[in-house]
Amino acid sequence: MSTDHHGSFDITESPEYSGETIKLLLERASCRNFKEKPIPEDVMYTVLNAGVHAATGGNLQPFSIIRIENKEMRQWFADNCGQEFIAKAPVSLLFCIDMHRLKRWAALCNAPFAADRAFRHFWISFQDTIIAAQNTCTAADAMGLGSVYIGTVMEFIPEMREKLDLPDGVLPVVLLCLGWPKHYPEPRKKLDVDVLVHREKYHDPTNQELLEAFEKKYTDRNTDITDQQMETFRTVCEETEGKELADRFVETVKEKGFFNMAQLYFGLHYRASMMAEGNPDIMKVIKNAGLNFWE
Repeated sequence: MSTDHHGSFDITESPEYSGETIKLLLERASCRNFKEKPIPEDVMYTVLNAGVHAATGGNLQPFSIIRIENKEMRQWFADNCGQEFIAKAPVSLLFCIDMHRLKRWAALCNAPFAADRAFRHFWISFQDTIIAAQNTCTAADAMGLGSVYIGTVMEFIPEMREKLDLPDGVLPVVLLCLGWPKHYPEPRKKLDVDVLVHREKYHDPTNQELLEAFEKKYTDRNTDITDQQMETFRTVCEETEGKELADRFVETVKEKGFFNMAQLYFGLHYRASMMAEGNPDIMKVIKNAGLNFWE
């Protein structure tokens, strides 16, 4: 699995692909280690042009892209996201739902408008924004750049709206960092096609099939368990599932000597006890951004 355009990792027995596009899609990985090298304007234009040509419902393109290159601004995003590598990426792109532009257009053309308070429009505009981001990401990788998505921008939307002068109707969705990779990472294992793709109807695998699928994807084992991790895991389990199940979950960790990936993800990283806590606050943030589709 070699990537000539990235020139970073080389596996002797490289699989055969039907074309460069397929190779690019199957070998893509998130890059968090960038060279101190600017991205030429012609490269950026090609990448961004691919983004704005993404599929979009009704060809309305209800999104905007904020291009961030200023050193201080990059550092501001790194500090707020808690990920220092963001400051090292020469360019970051903030993809936003944009109903503001459509609303102004409708008003100038004497047309009725309710997209900023219709869930249907929000649903499609969110899809369109992510599709544009993925088009941009693929184009960037095709040009030899490295890229990584940052979803934690949702944690400080009010601050971004003020910092970037975002008008009502413009809502940040995701940040995409771009740069020339120092070392392009090896692709991570994914669940197989036969696990994620269902023919005609949804097919629920057996417990054994499901466990085997995830065990094939996640093969690493971290046996270095700290007391703090165990305490946190127990607390999260108790708050989410109750004491009886928490005791059982903790006991399985002690018996095996490691956290399995589901326990790491939902017990320590994306803590189950915290994920739904901020729902009312998030809805308020969206409403304050000028999108009110639930009243």
